[in-house]
Amino acid sequence: MEFNKAHNITGLRVLNDNVIWLWEKDKSVVVIDPSVHEPVISYIDENNLNLKAILQTHHHSDHIGGTKNLIERWPDVKVIASSKEKKRIPLQNISVDDGEILNVLGEKVEIIEVLGHTNSHISFFVNGNNPVLFIGDTLFSGGCGRIFEGTYKQMYTSLERIKLLPKNTLIYCAHEYTKANLLWALKLKPRDQDIKNKLLQVEEKLSINELTIPFLLDEEMKINLFLRAKNLEEFAFLRANKDLWV
Repeated sequence: MEFNKAHNITGLRVLNDNVIWLWEKDKSVVVIDPSVHEPVISYIDENNLNLKAILQTHHHSDHIGGTKNLIERWPDVKVIASSKEKKRIPLQNISVDDGEILNVLGEKVEIIEVLGHTNSHISFFVNGNNPVLFIGDTLFSGGCGRIFEGTYKQMYTSLERIKLLPKNTLIYCAHEYTKANLLWALKLKPRDQDIKNKLLQVEEKLSINELTIPFLLDEEMKINLFLRAKNLEEFAFLRANKDLWV
């Protein structure tokens, strides 16, 4: 399934709800957070592509589980990850820090550190006329990542950084959580028409087996309660509430 044709980005559904993104250009491909390797290798082989780089947003196994086998198949591949995660992402061969600019597939890619989900989570921002953000598990459509290692303040600050990006940024997160997130949001805001409308769109996509991601930042700021939080206290309340929601 292909999205954002200007960037030729394809999403592969794997495991229960993970999505591995493949960014193609001129028969080269970059893989973001490969949780497994088999479908990635199959896709690359079927499309006669050459794997150039693996972008790792954080260390969790459902994001790096396929990296080892991909390196075995493509030994020269660049594995780009946070310099803070050399122990937990030991296969990295390009270590990066917040604010660093890389050249990936001929495009400038900025590293934006987004702490909270983990204490070293990074994202990859491709600026241009059609900006793209590979955000991992920091932001989801209708939701945000659980806070495992960081603090409420760190996650709130990370989301505030994202809100400063161009409003036409297309955001690629790593899980298909949209429907559940919106159902939770409607429990808190049952009369919110923007959230209701978004849920209808999401249910229509799911009914024809389409992914509901990526999503536009401009739209997300209207329907995501975490992005709408006016201060840290409101954000902390929302995150704690979501943690208890079933």
